[in-house]
Amino acid sequence: MGADTTVVQAVEAPPLKPLALRSRLAGTPSPSPKYSVTVRNRAGQPVVLADPRATRALVALMNIHAVNGGAACHWGGPAAFAEINAALHGIMFAVQGRPWHAAYNYVNDAGHAENGIYALRALYGFDGMTFEDLKGFRSLQSKLTGHGESHLNPEGVLLSNGPLSSAIGQAEGLAMADKLAGNDRVTLCVASDGASMEGEAREAYASIPGLAAKGRLNPFVLVISDNDTKLSGRISKDAFSMQPSLEAMAVLGWNVLKVANGHDLEAVYQAMEAAMEAARANPKQPVCVWVKTIKGYGVKATMENAAGGHGFPLNNAEKIVDFVNEIYGGQPPEEFARWAAVLRADWEQKEAAKKAKAAAAASAAPAVKKDKVQSGLAKAAVKAATEGLPVFSVSSDVQGSTGMSLFQKSFPDRWVEVGIAEANMVSVAAGLSKLGFIAIADTFGQFGITKGNLPLTMAALSQAPVIAVFSHIGLQDAADGASHQATTYFAATCAIPHTVVIAPSCSDEAEALMYEAIRRQAADRLAGKDGESYVFFVGRENYPLRWVEGAAYPWGKAQVLREGKDVVLISCGVLVEKAIAAGQKLAEQGIQATVINNPFINRVDVETIGAAVQRCGGRVVTLEDHQVVGGMGALVAHALTCAGIPHRMKSLGIPGEFGRSAYVAEHLYQHYGLTAERMAQAARELLA
Repeated sequence: MGADTTVVQAVEAPPLKPLALRSRLAGTPSPSPKYSVTVRNRAGQPVVLADPRATRALVALMNIHAVNGGAACHWGGPAAFAEINAALHGIMFAVQGRPWHAAYNYVNDAGHAENGIYALRALYGFDGMTFEDLKGFRSLQSKLTGHGESHLNPEGVLLSNGPLSSAIGQAEGLAMADKLAGNDRVTLCVASDGASMEGEAREAYASIPGLAAKGRLNPFVLVISDNDTKLSGRISKDAFSMQPSLEAMAVLGWNVLKVANGHDLEAVYQAMEAAMEAARANPKQPVCVWVKTIKGYGVKATMENAAGGHGFPLNNAEKIVDFVNEIYGGQPPEEFARWAAVLRADWEQKEAAKKAKAAAAASAAPAVKKDKVQSGLAKAAVKAATEGLPVFSVSSDVQGSTGMSLFQKSFPDRWVEVGIAEANMVSVAAGLSKLGFIAIADTFGQFGITKGNLPLTMAALSQAPVIAVFSHIGLQDAADGASHQATTYFAATCAIPHTVVIAPSCSDEAEALMYEAIRRQAADRLAGKDGESYVFFVGRENYPLRWVEGAAYPWGKAQVLREGKDVVLISCGVLVEKAIAAGQKLAEQGIQATVINNPFINRVDVETIGAAVQRCGGRVVTLEDHQVVGGMGALVAHALTCAGIPHRMKSLGIPGEFGRSAYVAEHLYQHYGLTAERMAQAARELLA
């Protein structure tokens, strides 16, 4: 057929105007922060800015409240960004004649530094925020979530952040929208050298100057904090140097301004002034301010730490007084000193009570031994490699959290870290697989299913199956909030052809199934078959090593943990423990439940589950920390229906909502009704 030669006439339409949306951001706060310092601007005039030391002290103090609640926190990132954000906010909040957000779009892509922004804005009283509000950081009751979330805090967060680089492209869209709408506004985006490793960032780094040169964007300023540090250590040591990539920003078309000392507040402020002036003077060339910083700045131990004190280095309040004193060189403001002293005194009192309780319980029965589920996955990989199988580990920074660091320490020449780049990680694993290696990729579940989803599909399509270890799934990454909570992990992966999705519930089960997965993949490849990818989803908390003594874990089979005749309770992964507890509660009420652990999510064991459902009159309750839509319960119901097995089901899961921060996952399980009590209640309702 010939080419289509249809002539399309331009359509006359009214001028393009955006919908008249009202900004939900809070207005410009008081011009004077509670604790301030004075610097000189480029014209030599005095400018009052928030004291970065106060920001750091507030971060440390608010973190202790979260730690007391059981949450993890970040210190290194906000400490590194303190001067950058003090300068930017000083400029933004000095706007006259209109709200600050009418003059600037402020986008924080450095989600780990969000608590530093909360602390800084509390110094200004932004949105009515007080130091008391900071004490609720990361709790279920607070909108000060682990990372900035606009769905919970629209007054303070323009674009949600968390997964590195996810906000940079959105910031580009803001600048384009302002250009289309004719708004007089500059877009400011702060990011890190770690975020600059992500594919999304690199795409935006090329397209922003490319489109700006064509007159498609409003003035754009990108600020990159460069400290060669990520979660697990130094970027250049563990992965590769980012310096050539950052040097290439000028080649891509950015006007690059360098700041040699990112903790010289006056130098940083003047650089930000110059950047905004240059961006306004020539919107066709965006400005990149390349700032050398030190992660964990302000405390010697974290400044010297390989990971820069990425997480908060104090796991209790024992040393908080010394920590705050060091930030200030020995003379913190009186209210900070009192705050720290109260936190330490409260800790000492609780420690004394804890020791007394432990002494009283010393003669009690020994506790059940527990471990993280992912430890079993790493043990299996070590075992298979020791037996001669060509297992190779590919990581993207978080191997210490996923558990794969055990394998890497056992076999120092059998792993690589590709940097903070999950999509590339999965694709590299596929390339290794294609030439005969058993490649295991690991990251957090949310990043694996979002950034790694297309590479997982392409791995299967290329007959290059991989094994994935995706941890911190569901609501288990409680404190980090919605951006880190993989609540669509089954729905995102179960339909990928030639891919088996597995959710082990304990370390022993994980070890047995991972070992078998490695052996099966090797056998298939040697037999000339394409083989299947195996995706293991695990949580982050500790669970018993096994649920029943002498347990076996046959491939492809569901595990019956309790026999009953009245109702079937089915769960998987991190919530199996609650299904067991629900079965016990029902037994106390004279109701006999069959409790089933269902690890093979998209390969439903209809033989085992179907027989149990038939014995129990078709009554089924499923429980998972996944969205109800597309979850484990939905797949079980579909499998039973296709097998012609009548059933009535109640599925307990997340009801089509994003998660939020909480100190611990249990708070979120209670919030969403993912509990043993609710499961038992659902069973009683089926029996009524």
